Amino acid sequence: MKTRIILSVATAAALATTAASARDEIRIVGSSTVFPFATAVAEQFGKKTDFATPVVESTGSGGGIKLFCEGVGAEHPDVANSSRRMKAKEFKLCNDNGVTDIIEIKVGYDGIVIGNAIDAPNLDLTRKNIYQALAKDVFSYGRMTENPNKTWNQVNPSLPVQGIEVLGPPPTSGTRDAFEELAIQKGARDAGLDKAAAKKVEVRDDGAYIEAGENDNLIVSKLEADPQKVGVFGFSFLDQNADRIKGAMVEGVEPTFDNIASGEYPVSRSLWFYVKKAHVGVIPGIEEYLEEFMSDSAVGEDGYTVDKGLIPLPEDEFAKFQSAARNLVIMTGEEPLH
Repeated sequence: MKTRIILSVATAAALATTAASARDEIRIVGSSTVFPFATAVAEQFGKKTDFATPVVESTGSGGGIKLFCEGVGAEHPDVANSSRRMKAKEFKLCNDNGVTDIIEIKVGYDGIVIGNAIDAPNLDLTRKNIYQALAKDVFSYGRMTENPNKTWNQVNPSLPVQGIEVLGPPPTSGTRDAFEELAIQKGARDAGLDKAAAKKVEVRDDGAYIEAGENDNLIVSKLEADPQKVGVFGFSFLDQNADRIKGAMVEGVEPTFDNIASGEYPVSRSLWFYVKKAHVGVIPGIEEYLEEFMSDSAVGEDGYTVDKGLIPLPEDEFAKFQSAARNLVIMTGEEPLH
């Protein structure tokens, strides 16, 4: 009980300070994948309302949620974008720091693309191929060995005779988290590992996987400059740069809007953002920003973020999270967090 009282007093003090010196603009941090959608919403919000245009920063999902969870008050972000759902340990961190009332919104879907330059060889991969190319240690002939594969044709003879050089996001990225879970770990299961062992698989650190930061546009530029390289990024960046890069097939399925929306493309994930309810009414415009983001014109079937590559929610899910945004519904901690 004492802990709860102390946290309540600290939160009240932080809010009192914030009320006296509140920022004029909403501050948003987080996922590089959600960044272009949040930026589009922020710009539209700034044009349509009398509120200041929100400041949106691309920090990666993990980095953004960490900043978001550091506390309540004007010195802390109001919103965290994420290309994966908040983890249980992150929810606990938020609560430990007095960030206790969090609004959770699923905004749409995205595919994770393994792509290369438009004039590079076409790639047709399985998740097992991806695991064999990028895992630090691989399961082969009944035992684990240090990954011996240096070229793509060593992974699969039908793949190009070129070195394995994959540009991808760092561990702070939700894209990296989802790529490891949906592609590499699933590939490990296909190679014969059990679920517990597959979850322990690490990405190789011998130069075959190159951390390229949180800037997916930088990955696109590097792929265009070097057709020997392959990149990992969100579908929206493929959609916006289709004249420069192309996506590999995974399990025989192309990374297209329709294939991701239908669930046929195997490496796809949901996109989220989180809002501090304690900042509503203190930082100007948060409720109105939520209304704009979850409007039909923004993320509905024909919304302007869909033109930028967002895969919209099915009608029933859209209605659920639109209602959650309008009614400022807070997380209970009983959601199926990671």
